Amino acid sequence: MPPVKVFFALVVLAALASRSVSAQPGFGAQGAEGEPYRLQQWLVPSPDPGTPAHAILFRPPGDGPFRLALIAHASTQNVLRRAQMPQSEYRALAAWLVARGFAVLVPERLGHGATGGKYLEDQGGCDEADYLHAGRATADEIAAALGFVRKQPFIKPDGAVIVGHSAGAWGALALAGENPADVAAIVAFAPGRGGHANDFPNQVCAPHTLIAAAAEFGKAARVPVAWLVAANDSYFSPALSRQLADAFRAGGGEVVFRVLAAYGGEGHWLPETESGVRLAAPELDRALKLRSPAAAKQR
Repeated sequence: MPPVKVFFALVVLAALASRSVSAQPGFGAQGAEGEPYRLQQWLVPSPDPGTPAHAILFRPPGDGPFRLALIAHASTQNVLRRAQMPQSEYRALAAWLVARGFAVLVPERLGHGATGGKYLEDQGGCDEADYLHAGRATADEIAAALGFVRKQPFIKPDGAVIVGHSAGAWGALALAGENPADVAAIVAFAPGRGGHANDFPNQVCAPHTLIAAAAEFGKAARVPVAWLVAANDSYFSPALSRQLADAFRAGGGEVVFRVLAAYGGEGHWLPETESGVRLAAPELDRALKLRSPAAAKQR
């Protein structure tokens, strides 16, 4: 190839490379703050280096530093439903936490909504569900987002709280099994996987496997867990939830188990609404006092 053509080819390649790099969104804030509670879109790391996770950050007034609360959302095995999921906000729960001085991150995990990418949490078929794999994959996603945001200058490096819901709470239990030093407490709303098996209420895929996985997560867990379930939860009933919590405790985990009053027509969605958060507020308040940031730092 003549030198001039080589030169122009190199210029074109350099321009394309530059465009490719500039097209990769950087982690962190993706625009101005809005309302309510300084709502701001963020991108945070995920276990897939090529797929940043979309997230929403809420903050109290001021510069901080604030304690961090991360809310881990529910999920579904249904591919179409996952793809169509709106970005989770948990605004009522976030508002409750912001009012108590927390910055609140709600990251969207891989395989969901706008984040897309490969769904790493797949538990497999109903009868042979791999709940250990699913929970640990969720835990990895929580840890990736948590590790990035807790390094921000407006966040306290210790005393973080994980608030999980359903599959997100199951991942929080798996994370507890890794005994993360920067997490002071976990609030788990109806943790589990495989609920509403084949879309039938009060049916769970391979419940004995789920119980065994809870015991496995509890073996190394030293983070205190508040396990909350509504009396009319048809995904993970209070009876099954108690078995799961007992298994987690028998494995070595520290658990306070509470059955909340019935909520609406389906108690599983309690943490997603203002009235549900009001119902859970006394237990949430107790859970946040299970261990102070200073005590967490001394572990």
